[in-house]
Amino acid sequence: MTNPGRVRTFAAQVPEAFGVVFGNPRLRRVELAFAGFSSAEWATWVAMVVYAYDRGGATTAGLVAVAQLVPSAVFAPFAATLGDRHRAGRVLLWGYLAQALGMGATAAVLLAGGPALAAYGLAACAATAVTITRPTQAALVPTLARRPHELTAANAVTGWIESLTVLLSPALAGVILDLGGPGWVFALMAVVALGSALLVLSVPGPPVAGAGAGGGGGVVRETYEAVAVLRSAASPRARVVVLGFSSVAFGALDILYAELAIGTLGLSGGWTGYLNAAFGLGGLAAVVVTASFVGRRLAPALLGGLLAWFATFLLLGVEPTVASALVLLTLGGGASMVVEVSGRTLLQRTAPAHLLARVFGLLESVSSVGLALGSLLVPALMALGGVRAALIGVGALLPFAALLVGGRLRQLDRTADVPVVEIGLLRSLPMFAPLPAPELESVARALVPLDAEAGTVVVSEGDVGDRFYVVADGRVEVSQDGLAGRVLERGDGFGEIALLHDVPRTATCTARTHVHLYALEREDFLAAVAAHPHAAAEAHRLASQRLDG
Repeated sequence: MTNPGRVRTFAAQVPEAFGVVFGNPRLRRVELAFAGFSSAEWATWVAMVVYAYDRGGATTAGLVAVAQLVPSAVFAPFAATLGDRHRAGRVLLWGYLAQALGMGATAAVLLAGGPALAAYGLAACAATAVTITRPTQAALVPTLARRPHELTAANAVTGWIESLTVLLSPALAGVILDLGGPGWVFALMAVVALGSALLVLSVPGPPVAGAGAGGGGGVVRETYEAVAVLRSAASPRARVVVLGFSSVAFGALDILYAELAIGTLGLSGGWTGYLNAAFGLGGLAAVVVTASFVGRRLAPALLGGLLAWFATFLLLGVEPTVASALVLLTLGGGASMVVEVSGRTLLQRTAPAHLLARVFGLLESVSSVGLALGSLLVPALMALGGVRAALIGVGALLPFAALLVGGRLRQLDRTADVPVVEIGLLRSLPMFAPLPAPELESVARALVPLDAEAGTVVVSEGDVGDRFYVVADGRVEVSQDGLAGRVLERGDGFGEIALLHDVPRTATCTARTHVHLYALEREDFLAAVAAHPHAAAEAHRLASQRLDG
């Protein structure tokens, strides 16, 4: 059952976070530009799939999808380095201008009735330019935040914008497709992308030290190291297998939306967007369910999600109708979200911490390849047995993945060290309690246990702040200027003021009894606080309360 307190908290956090972001003119421009970007990305993808389907059915739509994915996958590693070599704001501007140019050129060809190959090629150029935005914005936003809570809010707002546009943009594309066709979708989204460019024109970002430097071969070398990790470690390899199969299903769905709407149900091209939006709605709703994953064994949820997702494909293939397609795709979107969240969290639990970045980097490449393969698989299966064969055949990959790695995942899940005690302790602190399941578990894993005998000074007034502390057992006395103050017990934390405000320690904390503590390094603490607006608000409220006291 959904916790109503969580729902109310989320509802309260949304306007609060948007208020913080919109209070910073530079962050406001960047986030509004991102909203335009994300809308254009999803809308033009749907429009091009419909255009290709109208010209050659599922086969052409699949090939065009691959033509857009392959250049993006090749260019993505290079795009991720641009923000490190040049001013991030300028790179963001170049990316939006390139997207606007590519979408505008595609619109011109479509509206003029030009060659289809020209439209496909220009759309692929626009899709390739899309890969610039996310890594560049990740580098830019921290340089624009004036205070830690602004970075917190910006991170949250970016995630919410993307979730909402995944739901709303395909539906908007569907309306435009019904009213005017694919060319008008690209034309409108070119204007939107140009608007994004204008928004970030006055946000160049800080100069980059040593810009233009950098050795060659970095991308190749890091990719090889990630492959070596997967070859030697069964834990992340099992997760990659699941991600690969789920990505194939995602890629197949992009083509099946058009086939279901136009070829099977006899609806307009706009329904391709509506079916896509139904899937997005299910994924958005399932976010609430995944909050219950913290501290739990995840293999059952992952395997159950795969089977539930297969069931939606199977039922769709039996006798698809408009109503069943909307309902089943919504359920499938929820099941896919369960697979993604549980699988990624399980990988975080089992992969060595120092290898996570490289492993997840390789996962992104595997995802692009899987999407491309799924786009090609649909026309092949349809040639054998029509849309029903495609739905059931693609869906069958999911239980096959469960059988292939299910035993390994259950074994990893049983042996994974879930920090249940540490999670329970963190949940007793208001600043950490609002964190979603994966973030809370990640913080719990970063805690370092410490013991101190009575009389031990844990932190001294005037020292540099390097850690945040949580009391697990015993009592700690807080004093200022030699005067004793409050006493902290289990579930209390201390040390946040120096970290949040970048000032020396404002008090001395001494163990009055034998104490068992957990310490969180400065970087881990600030990253956790920046992950959620309500967590940041609670941390700053507590710090202000203690400073005023």
